[in-house]
Amino acid sequence: MILFDTHAHLDDAGYDIDREEMIQRARQAGVANIVNVGFNLASSRESLKLADIYDLLYAAVGIHPHDAAEAGPGYLADLEKMAAHPKAVAIGEIGLDYYRDLSPRPMQRKVFTEQLALAKKLLKPIIIHDRDAHGDLMDILRKEKLGPAGGVMHCYSGSWEMAKECLAMGFYMSIAGPVTFSNAAKLKDVASRVPPDRLLIETDAPYLTPVPYRGRRNESAHVLYTAVEVARCRGMKTEDLAKMCTENGRRLFRIA
Repeated sequence: MILFDTHAHLDDAGYDIDREEMIQRARQAGVANIVNVGFNLASSRESLKLADIYDLLYAAVGIHPHDAAEAGPGYLADLEKMAAHPKAVAIGEIGLDYYRDLSPRPMQRKVFTEQLALAKKLLKPIIIHDRDAHGDLMDILRKEKLGPAGGVMHCYSGSWEMAKECLAMGFYMSIAGPVTFSNAAKLKDVASRVPPDRLLIETDAPYLTPVPYRGRRNESAHVLYTAVEVARCRGMKTEDLAKMCTENGRRLFRIA
């Protein structure tokens, strides 16, 4: 079994007590690659530090919509410098979040649009966060267009109709732990329909823990349970699904 956790936050303070053991559990579960995703400048730097320490870790650098209001005047230059690191594989996570509204919506849209332009300039793929902001997010993507390096809709939770438009734009679709929930019929349907060359899986650890560990801290080893359920939805063997998604992730993030 070869697995790729394409989105995690292993720099989270909750792992400080057992990060080494947690990463070892991921290795034992068959996880060969992990993209650790930044949400502000500090966490982006931490992602790069972890990528330097652990061979299976890569980093994404970016400003999450929650942190958009705190992005200072030089944040784009800082991100550009970090993105030059040899293990920085993407700009993310970026996007819009109208559920918590922790930053003013106009600022979220501004910072999102600026980071889209940066990713195009640097020829880096993007990792999109979208929560309760489908309309504005899609409007921005239609206007700005996806860059040549592509991108992924992280922890996808929208409709199949929206997924089809994202796929037509060139996005990969990433499925996380909620697909294992009994009430996730819509997500299970989407997981069954995404073209085989555009499907990714992730944990979003420490969040969105799949069944059977729901309610506890998530970790990269648990991407296996998402793989099992997505494989079931698609009528595939788990090993084949895991291999397919790993190849897709390595293609998107340009990991040999």
